[in-house]
Amino acid sequence: MSPRLHVAAYFVLLLSAHTPAGELTRGDVVFKCDFKTPDALKGWSLSDGKKVSLATGRENAQVLSIQQPETGSVNARLPLNVEQLRGARLKFQAMVKAENVAKPPQAWNGVKFMLHVTAPGGPQWIQQNSIHGTFEWKSVGFSCRIPQDATQAELVLGIENTSGQAWFDEIKVTVMQPARTHRVGTAGTEAGATIYKGHNLARLRGAMINPKASEADLRTFGSEWKANVIRWQLCWNGFPRSPADNGDLPAYDTWLEGQLQHVDKLLPVCKEAGLLVVIDLHTPPGGRDDANDCRLFQEKRFQDKFIEVWEKMAKRYRGNEIVWGYDLLNEPCEGNIAEGLMDWQALVTRAAQIVRREDPDHAIIVEPAPWGGPEAIENLEPIPVEKVVYSVHMYLPHQFTHQGVHGNPVGISYPGKIGNKEWDKAQLRVTLDPVRRFQREHNVHVYLGEFSAIRWAPGDSARDYLRDCIDLFEEYGWDWSYHAFREWDGWSVEHGSDPKDHKPSAAPTDRQKLLQSWFAKNEKPWK
Repeated sequence: MSPRLHVAAYFVLLLSAHTPAGELTRGDVVFKCDFKTPDALKGWSLSDGKKVSLATGRENAQVLSIQQPETGSVNARLPLNVEQLRGARLKFQAMVKAENVAKPPQAWNGVKFMLHVTAPGGPQWIQQNSIHGTFEWKSVGFSCRIPQDATQAELVLGIENTSGQAWFDEIKVTVMQPARTHRVGTAGTEAGATIYKGHNLARLRGAMINPKASEADLRTFGSEWKANVIRWQLCWNGFPRSPADNGDLPAYDTWLEGQLQHVDKLLPVCKEAGLLVVIDLHTPPGGRDDANDCRLFQEKRFQDKFIEVWEKMAKRYRGNEIVWGYDLLNEPCEGNIAEGLMDWQALVTRAAQIVRREDPDHAIIVEPAPWGGPEAIENLEPIPVEKVVYSVHMYLPHQFTHQGVHGNPVGISYPGKIGNKEWDKAQLRVTLDPVRRFQREHNVHVYLGEFSAIRWAPGDSARDYLRDCIDLFEEYGWDWSYHAFREWDGWSVEHGSDPKDHKPSAAPTDRQKLLQSWFAKNEKPWK
């Protein structure tokens, strides 16, 4: 038996020990490797046999050692049986130790515990970012869904574009969610079902707002621009990093109470301006770590505080007609879920149950992990609570919408070839198809909570992208809110295309005209 077949056979045996072939269930361990046996590296492809070796390590047992004395890259790769895993959502975990791993140039460099997936839609590299420095043994991990059409998948352990030494042990892959079977049919309004929206208007159209919004801003947006919804972000000094990252929960309570007092003060103004309000928890207890994963999934006290926060807010706004709903967490990211803690599906279910117990009426708005993107809706099961609306954010393709942000290249036009795809309205439709399918299969309402394109995209690209997105949202009957009104000027439709000009345009931009043309169709919640 060849070394590669040796590991592949072990992998298949581990699968069959838990379930019949192709029938995975939640909690199945589909792969384990602890490097304890003399032939532990059989099946692994080593980029440099002198730098990748078995060594004495954790608790005097054998582990995998990878060292890179000078800046460079070295790794060990192991193919997985992708046919068994297609469509499943998996949790990858490993114990890792590092010594003198220099800070790399990019967050995705450094110590690598990664899954590389090959699929017709393009390659994927999934990992926990920002792993470097010197640290003792700790758990590193991530979760992802294997595409249904994946052709290859391989584990990658190593050091990338830096120097230092790392050790690896106890690799484990667990099923978080088996492959989903999509129903064929036309559930929803086509089937005569009543879909809960949380309002009685034809459509909600508006924007996310600056958390420091003034009375004048709200009156302008509601009364003059004719918007009928705002997504009010409870955001502590920026996103994704914030003072909440320090884990000081009393300080978090103080900050949140101050934010809610500001909301309370301006809710009557929102009513005057005809604006329903989404209460959006943008900064969760514990904030985020260096990889921008929510620390909710690293310490139990943060999960407890998350539940407590929503219990209090549900009591606070129960019966308030100005509030449309509660967006329980903006762009959740699980990262490496600590042992014994709830994943996002379990945590958001628990939070929704508490909210519904305290407030029987307001919409509960749930985003999928990670990052609330259209493809992430595949990771979410319907929440077993009444009056839930499902929300995603649309920034794809990211290379276009975020060009010039955080060092991303500029000069990328829409429509056109972006990355390895031709992006146009048809491709946007394909990208949003998982959300449309979820909507129809489960008879639920969808709220597109954020979408945007940076204002300095070439020519009319930003307007054209927004136009095509909104056309699809409207076709599908989704409520939507643009990102953002009078927040950072990079997203502002009141500013022109010159990134150096931070003053609003003297005349309405084409992007502003586009939004206002849709807002003009709005009904108001109070006559």
